[in-house]
Amino acid sequence: MEKLTNETFKNTISSNHLVLVDFYADWCGPCKMMHPVLEDLNNNNDKGLVVAQINVDDYPEIAGAYGVQSIPNMILFKDGEAASQLIGFMPKDALMAKLAPELD
Repeated sequence: MEKLTNETFKNTISSNHLVLVDFYADWCGPCKMMHPVLEDLNNNNDKGLVVAQINVDDYPEIAGAYGVQSIPNMILFKDGEAASQLIGFMPKDALMAKLAPELD
């Protein structure tokens, strides 16, 4: 799972059809719980989904630009545009159920 920076964020979301960006912080307990779920999704999906992370403490301007006020906060980008937003910890089955309409 790629860790994004100011330099790589725009390129990553615009150069891939589907990108799920996890907005997180190192101190966030639910974010730490979400990490293995996202790693599994990144390693085991057949939809061409790219999973990436961006630290809100390191890049608050990007988080602010997308209205991220609580974490974990995942935004699915389709062709560079925000398509859906998921807030809070969720197990993989619940995450996939919420993403399914966008992935088809």
